[in-house]
Amino acid sequence: MPNEALTVQLLQWIGDKPRGYAETMDAWRTSCPRLSIFEDAMSAGLIERVSGARLADAQIRVTEAGRQHLRAPETVA
Repeated sequence: MPNEALTVQLLQWIGDKPRGYAETMDAWRTSCPRLSIFEDAMSAGLIERVSGARLADAQIRVTEAGRQHLRAPETVA
């Protein structure tokens, strides 16, 4: 995966408990097409958005694939 170290940082930052969607977007959104860490992790199925009653209530969490990605021996930490 491109930008592996940043992907690992994102997965570790979200951690074991979901983070708020707005908080995650504030921390990880970028307009740089070369640093689409959040979007790449979503596309790869490493993280997912869990809907809430409103967008402000939505959460981002690491998927099982994301947890496996963190445990992979070739993962750069």
